[in-house]
Amino acid sequence: MTFKTSDAYGRRRLLILAATGIASGLYPLMGRTDSDEGGHESESTGKQTGTTSPVVGIAASGPTGKVVVIGGGMAGASVAKYLRLWGGANLQVTLVEPDASYTSSIMSNLAVTGARTVDSLKFSLSNLTSRYGVVRKTASLQSIDPVGKTVKLSDNSTLAYDRLVLAPGVEFDDAYGLTQQDYTSTMPHAWRAGAQTTRLQQQVAGMVNGDVFVMTIPKSPYRCPPGPYERACVVADFLKTRKGSACKVLVLDQNAAIQAEAGTFTKAFTVTHAGVVDYQSGVTDIQINPNTRAVSYLDKAGVRQQVSARVVNPIPPHRATGSAAGGWMSAAGLANGTNGRWAKVNVLSYESTAVAGIHIIGDASECGLPKAGHVGNQEAKICADAIVRLLSSQQPDPAPVANSACFSPITASTASWLTAVYQYDPKTLTMKIATSGGQIIGGTPTESNAISSKNFRQMDTWFKTLMGDTFS
Repeated sequence: MTFKTSDAYGRRRLLILAATGIASGLYPLMGRTDSDEGGHESESTGKQTGTTSPVVGIAASGPTGKVVVIGGGMAGASVAKYLRLWGGANLQVTLVEPDASYTSSIMSNLAVTGARTVDSLKFSLSNLTSRYGVVRKTASLQSIDPVGKTVKLSDNSTLAYDRLVLAPGVEFDDAYGLTQQDYTSTMPHAWRAGAQTTRLQQQVAGMVNGDVFVMTIPKSPYRCPPGPYERACVVADFLKTRKGSACKVLVLDQNAAIQAEAGTFTKAFTVTHAGVVDYQSGVTDIQINPNTRAVSYLDKAGVRQQVSARVVNPIPPHRATGSAAGGWMSAAGLANGTNGRWAKVNVLSYESTAVAGIHIIGDASECGLPKAGHVGNQEAKICADAIVRLLSSQQPDPAPVANSACFSPITASTASWLTAVYQYDPKTLTMKIATSGGQIIGGTPTESNAISSKNFRQMDTWFKTLMGDTFS
């Protein structure tokens, strides 16, 4: 794969790949996070902070325009930062996000076992303002007017845009006989890191030898394909080493097979955690009683099974935030993906295939790439580059490249990894896995050939680099 680094767009493509791609052999550009840094930002609803003056090497020239970004997670923070870096001082970027910090779901499975704290996963959005001149609006999105090119916010204010970027993440269905209140109170899915992660950690910590931990996995697509299997592993490791070998982890997977790192997790379930993890695929009709914690389901053979659990961790089906009937994404005509649950995009720019001028990145988009934090960071850079070009009366890069990489802890001291480099295929208009030479093969991601302590140490470097690239 050949890159031209003599121009800005060539450098951008290198940077898109540079967030720690194992298979690509690229090393981190940054190795620090801002989790221990200070900084002030407004907490009051509707308060606007920031400046549009050049900061941190932002060029004084560039296209003129207003870009509004909705959502301050991995994708939203990345696109806001790189729009300013690549767009120049004349490009006004406003980030709409009600929270002052982002809590990373990446590495949050270690918080479920108490190996990390939830606070260690929090990253301030203040650098986007102080270092890059992003204007912050402390509010949430209420509606979009695609014709008038405006958005209405929760504080009743209205913002005009030339380009709108949506990075809203996902919302979770009521499922298995449970409600949102059940998830909040007694049956936390903890698939968005935060208070539910702490609640699940407390429940796991309260288990005793012989107790059963039951978790469910929804049909794909869902956020972080290896994540549920990773959680099963670290919980199993915690229980057998801290509570007793008679504990069980029952995994009820609604998919026909393991969705990521099949070789690694098969070994982890049958060898590393043999006798503790009971993995069952092809499960249907899961029903959970929130009062008794009784779980019933149809196994692969169609036979009704029932188990009593001490802790139930239901990971429900999810969808793009706002895509349900009556939601703002649905109302704007953007929920045009499979079953109206996602937003279809053109992967050259992440512009909606249904509504011009609106780009959707991260977990909410339907683009063929996995729904994961590293991927959101990559999509954000492709999107930022495309918007700068479009506002400069140019066309998006016709051959974008993206890298997906993640580590999965298997025990308290060992981990595995998964990685792939994706290249645009003009024949199918999709991103496909490519070899290091740039040949499109449409293959599968590469997983580590061993579960090791070295991978566990490298996982921390990967995480710090990715979060530093996004929030520092």
